[in-house]
Amino acid sequence: MARSNLRFGSLLVAALLALGLGLAGMSDSADAQKKDAAPKKEATKAAPKKDEPPITAPHAMLVDADNGAVLFERDADKLVYPASLSKLMTAEFVFNEIKQGRIRLTDEFPVSENAWRKGGAPSGGSTMFAALNSRVPVSDLIRGMIIQSGNDACIVLAEAIAGTEAEFSAKLTKRAREIGLAKSTFANSNGLPDPGSQVTARELSILARHIIKTYPEFYPIYGETDFLWNKIRQSNRNPLLSMGIGADGMKTGFTKEAGYGLVGSAVQNGLRLIVVVNGLKTAKDRADEAKKLLEWGFRNFEQRILFGQGQTLGTAKVYGGATGSVPLVADGEVKVMMPKTGGERLIARIVYTGPVPAPVQQGQPVGTLRVWRGDSVILEVPLKAGESVGRGNIPQRAIDAATELMIGLFRAGAQQL
Repeated sequence: MARSNLRFGSLLVAALLALGLGLAGMSDSADAQKKDAAPKKEATKAAPKKDEPPITAPHAMLVDADNGAVLFERDADKLVYPASLSKLMTAEFVFNEIKQGRIRLTDEFPVSENAWRKGGAPSGGSTMFAALNSRVPVSDLIRGMIIQSGNDACIVLAEAIAGTEAEFSAKLTKRAREIGLAKSTFANSNGLPDPGSQVTARELSILARHIIKTYPEFYPIYGETDFLWNKIRQSNRNPLLSMGIGADGMKTGFTKEAGYGLVGSAVQNGLRLIVVVNGLKTAKDRADEAKKLLEWGFRNFEQRILFGQGQTLGTAKVYGGATGSVPLVADGEVKVMMPKTGGERLIARIVYTGPVPAPVQQGQPVGTLRVWRGDSVILEVPLKAGESVGRGNIPQRAIDAATELMIGLFRAGAQQL
């Protein structure tokens, strides 16, 4: 039986170097296998580099919306209070419920006294002014939640979908794990202060990208400038929308505990970027910092193709197969954001658990292409088998078994030294 080990697959570095990107690769050698999947050197806190954006936000992310490549990050993995940024998670959950056919845009949900008192006019917080005991269509609750940041809209949706806001919050955290948010937790539907609500800037960027790519029919709501409900017209709270920088989303947040935060997205020349800033002291700081970070990204980076669609990126070893390896490909082109000035050095590795036992089916998930800029992973691309590999004959399988046995003995001996 094949021994399962983390491996670094061979990478077609020549094709990358031809682009002049200064990209380094690592082959599947015994020396390479002793290294961890990420650089071990601890990043030290240094003065800002001259090519970094001139921002002071304590927590920040700037990513390419197309593939999630990271252009800039600062303390992006620390758990902080989300305030109304948590409404992005509530919106995602509602969008998914609609997509799965469990609720409809035309469904009308009741405004309970709990929703009215905690999130409506009596609360003194952000509200869509949904009237007590009225019934509001889902389509309007969504706009009240997104455009007006209505806490009442969130609670009405939560109670209708899950019975109670507590039950809904548990579902939110579970759903967060399903879409790749490993650390964030949600204790309510709207981001009102609660120790159980914690997010990271990185995971907010992942959530924003997921919404943009998964729900193109709903995303334009984030760019609507105002919404009228109960004869009260309120403007969208996102300051980026009126700055002339191509912004069309997404959400602001503020509580005393969280400070001022913003998740935004903008498009220029066909390139979409996502920005996250959090922990700022004023609403003006929030707007200025987000704008500066977006403009810095558009001004200094451009998208370049590392691999064309269908191109083989490298190979993974196969155990017990008719051939000893399988080519690896990605879905579509592999692109990365690079400084327009060039000269930046990247490190790329193919990481997989292997050797991969035969038979291998074409299209089968095998590993991941990881690209580092310095100590930061800026891009992760899933890789799959580019062709099928059948089971080998008895002599081939015997040779593979003997090879794996020797490798296993070598590793065991090395660990005892």
